[in-house]
Amino acid sequence: MTTREETPEPTLDDLRQLQDSTGQLREELAKVIVGQQEVIDQILISLLAGGHSLLVGVPGLAKTMLVKSLSEVLGLSFNRIQFTPDLMPADITGTEVIQEDRTTGSRDFRFIPGPIFTQILLADEINRTPPKTQAALLEAMQERQVTANGKRHTLPDPFFVLATQNPIEQAGTYPLPEAQLDRFMLEIRVDYPDENDELEIVRRRTQRYVSTLNKVVGGDQLVRFRETIQAVPMAEHDIRYAIALVRATRTQQDDTLDEICKYLSWGAGPRASEWLVLAAKAHAAISGRDLATAQDIQAMLAPVLRHRLVLNFNAEADGLSANQLIEKLLEIVPSPGHQPAQNLLKRMISKVG
Repeated sequence: MTTREETPEPTLDDLRQLQDSTGQLREELAKVIVGQQEVIDQILISLLAGGHSLLVGVPGLAKTMLVKSLSEVLGLSFNRIQFTPDLMPADITGTEVIQEDRTTGSRDFRFIPGPIFTQILLADEINRTPPKTQAALLEAMQERQVTANGKRHTLPDPFFVLATQNPIEQAGTYPLPEAQLDRFMLEIRVDYPDENDELEIVRRRTQRYVSTLNKVVGGDQLVRFRETIQAVPMAEHDIRYAIALVRATRTQQDDTLDEICKYLSWGAGPRASEWLVLAAKAHAAISGRDLATAQDIQAMLAPVLRHRLVLNFNAEADGLSANQLIEKLLEIVPSPGHQPAQNLLKRMISKVG
């Protein structure tokens, strides 16, 4: 088995291959998904960086079709779990049963893997199941393993959780705890299509329309692309800019900004800084560029941060959403090269290094 140390360093050719494959993936998905290009790109960014995603949108926006189609073009195994109030942890992770050896008569426990043992897991309406069952995903999402009866069972590599939530129907739901939300790299907002896209959707659904999806990328290649994303260069001042944006949300820090933190009960942790840098690198790569910059950080800030910010009563009273606070954050925190505010930037990142 090849160890990480023995794996060759990603090259510029690997980056070119990633960019070509991303273009092919977009073309294949366009056969069944109309529009939603930003959603598709953000899902690809999450997969290429090795993270999980939370898809938030009303019913009927083809979220399930998108995830299933993605598994086909990636050549990955796919399972869908419909989360319900009566779903138990063992229904997801698997369970142990007693199996008798007919020859010797001895009985032993045998682990029966649950639907989580797949490469792409669609957790449909994840907030409809109680916290005990939601927690069953925590170990899998973070450690890529399941523990049953004291034994660890490794999940396939790659392994991705794509979870969906309905933002308008909250009756009978169990909001995800912050610890679990933090495990999702991105929160991806799936909005209504525009008029032309909706016209094309109706045409396809009301006429005989058959499409065949072709496999573009395999699992091993996707793992290689994950290493390629990590190798995309980013200047240190841009990394510090990403850290400064995240640190500005922390109400417990001395270098926070009152304009932001007066609306927050809790801000984002170091995991947000890590994912923001990786997301920016992936954004640059799929955009055809070899270097990640502050513009990539700004483009990915909202998907990385909005589910990690805990808004307080002041935000509700002033009618501010997480997206609006993030827009204000981009206005206040200076980007690299913004001379009038360089002293503020230095003060915010002084504790970093």
